[in-house]
Amino acid sequence: MALFTAGISFTSAAGADREAIIGKSVPESGDSLLTPELLWSMGRLGAFQVSPQGDKAVYNVTYYSVEQNKSRTVIYLMDLQSKETTLLTQTEQSEVAPVFIDGGKRIAYMADADGVTQVWAMNADGSGRQQLSDEKSSVSGFLFSPDESRVILVKNVSNTTSIQRNDADLPQATGMVINDLMYKHWDQYTTEAPHPFVAAFDGAHITGAVDILDGKPYESPMLPFGGIEQLAWSPDSKSIAYTCRAKIGRAYAISTDSDIYLYELATGKTNNLCKPEGYVAPENVATRSLESQSVNQQQEDYNVGYDQNPQFSPDGRYIAWSSMARDGYESDRTRLCVLDLASGKKTYTTEQFESGVNEFCWAPDSRTLYFTGVWHGRTQVYRTNLKGEVKQLTDDVCDYSLVQLAPNGKNLIVNRQSMSRATEVYSLRLSGKGEKLEQLTNENGAYYKSLAWGDVKERWINTVDGKKELCWVIYPPHFDPSKQYPALLFCEGGPQTPVSQSWSFRWNFQLMAAQGYIVIAPNRRGLPGFGMEWLESISGDYPGLCMQDYLSAIDDLSKEPYVDAGRLGAVGASFGGYSVYWLAGHHEKRFKCFIAHDGIYNTQQQYVETDELWFPNWDMKSAPWERTEQGEMQAAFAQSPHLFVDKWDTPILCIHGQRDFRIEYTQAESAFTAARMRGIDAQLLLFPDENHWVLKPQNGILWQRTFFRWLDKWLKK
Repeated sequence: MALFTAGISFTSAAGADREAIIGKSVPESGDSLLTPELLWSMGRLGAFQVSPQGDKAVYNVTYYSVEQNKSRTVIYLMDLQSKETTLLTQTEQSEVAPVFIDGGKRIAYMADADGVTQVWAMNADGSGRQQLSDEKSSVSGFLFSPDESRVILVKNVSNTTSIQRNDADLPQATGMVINDLMYKHWDQYTTEAPHPFVAAFDGAHITGAVDILDGKPYESPMLPFGGIEQLAWSPDSKSIAYTCRAKIGRAYAISTDSDIYLYELATGKTNNLCKPEGYVAPENVATRSLESQSVNQQQEDYNVGYDQNPQFSPDGRYIAWSSMARDGYESDRTRLCVLDLASGKKTYTTEQFESGVNEFCWAPDSRTLYFTGVWHGRTQVYRTNLKGEVKQLTDDVCDYSLVQLAPNGKNLIVNRQSMSRATEVYSLRLSGKGEKLEQLTNENGAYYKSLAWGDVKERWINTVDGKKELCWVIYPPHFDPSKQYPALLFCEGGPQTPVSQSWSFRWNFQLMAAQGYIVIAPNRRGLPGFGMEWLESISGDYPGLCMQDYLSAIDDLSKEPYVDAGRLGAVGASFGGYSVYWLAGHHEKRFKCFIAHDGIYNTQQQYVETDELWFPNWDMKSAPWERTEQGEMQAAFAQSPHLFVDKWDTPILCIHGQRDFRIEYTQAESAFTAARMRGIDAQLLLFPDENHWVLKPQNGILWQRTFFRWLDKWLKK
């Protein structure tokens, strides 16, 4: 299938042609199949905001060029009545995070200025571009106060808590002297930390930025994924709530205990809203077992788990945030905590919901909140109030995420995606009769019309202990039940990330199906959306029932006459990669090939290699050198996949990014070497410049091609 790329060619002053500006691609019409190249040519929606008047919206779309091996993020303006869009971005650089300011007359955004990311503004029609900030270091996020007299700027500051600064007379030395843990995080060495700065804004210039955390070695927002959502302005523009984990080194590495702080601009005073004054954390709280920590911390006057993403109520009386109860447990159920700022009383308003809260926002009445959460493989929209009365508002085979409450207070702006559709933006009407959902964007509509798509069906199967397991089954386009197809078992990562109706631009089920494979994706033990017992049964039991759930799923699907039980493969990343390595030694000849991406091959070694040690402390129950009362290793260590290589007998492809500090690339190298030394067909795909994910276009294409070449070699007749 050919592509028409809406790129803009331009010529330099010297007359030499330069690269075309990366822009929107449109596929030819026809009943064609999805390919890796087509997947990478689709637009990816980002930030979206409605104007104060509710008549316009401004939003980001990112486009990729495989040829140029890079991306470009653009800004569109939409007329919400006609749905007509105008491209406001006319340069080759990316312009991100657009928001309306000045009553909707202007749009603020971030873009490059001489190699430094700054805050800019333009008129709502794209004219009158003006640089607002002039910081020496790049701005990674910004948030204007409600009265627009001030703005929060997020910038990096030097951090030498774990890696000390080298001698001044050795400016070219590349060595690092490391004195504590958390010297690396996700994909970078921790020589910097993000801090929030407060600056003045006069409508034309941002000046006088002051570091709220000046002199403190902590992060806000928290790395590696925290953004501007971890900070909030009070409605009167006098206070800032921010998220921070006030820990460094080893204390940071073993704890998820973050808090919400309230900073008063007039006095510079800061209060911790999650802990009483003088609170001292119990020693080694992060290594206590799951059974020893109460899940009813809401009855206490403090909280020791993740607290983040504060939002003030419109009237300023309350502040809400997402909260986990237990320290060291990053996959604990996220609850919605509401604090009455006057009385100090905390209320947990989503206790009726047996799963976790994702995004949330306040209603205009300051008594109602909207949130999303996953249940039975679908992420839906819910409503709650200060009494904790929860009501489900949507019931679709899709995943929703909240963007904002529309200015009229009557519509929620939401992202909607599924296993068959990438993210598009919708307006969800909160009351009244008739159609409640209105589609606003249609970024990839041409792809849905011109390509053939496979069916996605829900399948419940019996587990070995008599429970029910939800699986999604994705069928090839033009599926013919009279034929036989090879099948793939998809092993989810996380290990506590739901297999819901999400869309991926790499692990894409429709892409797998388009290559002629039936895919089964189980919501095995350890995934949210099925109650806490199901979620927590994986902790300390990696090689247990969750592995049996995988085998139950593929065995059940293999009974279908249209599945060739002699052509089965198992694929997965992260914990899914661990699952593949474990299955390789226990599958009893079910599978004909395996693919493991960024997986844990040796759990004992993984413990001392990873960055966030709270994770193995909780999930594996201890360090590998600690023993149970019976003098044994915990099961996750005693049954590590690397101890069963003697039973490997099936071809395996190992993939890993060398910038992955969560699971080091030595895990894949070790698995590959072990397979080859055993005489097993194996392949190793290493990415020196990628982390736990594959983000660069040409690397992504190489990943997809290698993935399917390996499957086709062993599973296609």
